[in-house]
Amino acid sequence: MIDELLAEAGERMDAAVAAAHNTFGSVRTGRASPSILDRIMVDYYGAMTPVKQLATVNVPEARLITVQPYDASSIKAIEKAIMESDVGLTPSNDGRLIRLSIPELNEERRRELVKVVRGLAEDGKISVRNVRRDIMHDLKSLKDDGDVGADDERRGEQELQKLTDAKIADLDVLLKGKEEEILEV
Repeated sequence: MIDELLAEAGERMDAAVAAAHNTFGSVRTGRASPSILDRIMVDYYGAMTPVKQLATVNVPEARLITVQPYDASSIKAIEKAIMESDVGLTPSNDGRLIRLSIPELNEERRRELVKVVRGLAEDGKISVRNVRRDIMHDLKSLKDDGDVGADDERRGEQELQKLTDAKIADLDVLLKGKEEEILEV
C-alpha cells in the first residue's frame, strides 16, 4: 500500500519536473525557438487559444521566428497577443505573415529573464511539495485507519522526503542549466 503511494508520488513529481522543464523552454534566450511562443494565448472569437493552434510557427534563421496564421483574419489578434506578452518581442506583419526578430539580449534583460526562470523553478518546487503534502496526508490516513503501523508510516514519510529532495535537486540542475544558457553571451 505504501509502495503504491510512493510510486504515485514519483510519477506526479516527475510530471511536475517535466512541466517546469517545458516551461523553461518558453523563456527566450539569444536564439530563436518556436517554444518561446508556447505560453502565449490569443483571444480568438472569444476563446483563449494557444498560438500553435492558430498558426504555423517556423524558425527560418537563427534570429527570426515567423508565424503564419491558418486564418488570415486572426493575424491582428495574434500580433496583439504577442505584443502584450512578456516575451519582449515586437511583431511586424505584412498581412499574411508575422515576423519576430530576436534581438541580442542586453545584460539587464538577461538578469530579468533569470528572475523569470527562478520564479518558474519555484513554481515547479511548489508543485513537488504539494505532491509530498498530499501523499503525507494519505499516509496519515492509512495509519489512522489501522491499515499500516506507525513504523511503516514513518518509513514511508522518510522515503517520500528522499524522493522530494531528489526531484527538487533535479529542478535545481535544470534551473542552473537554463541560467547559464540565458547568461551566455
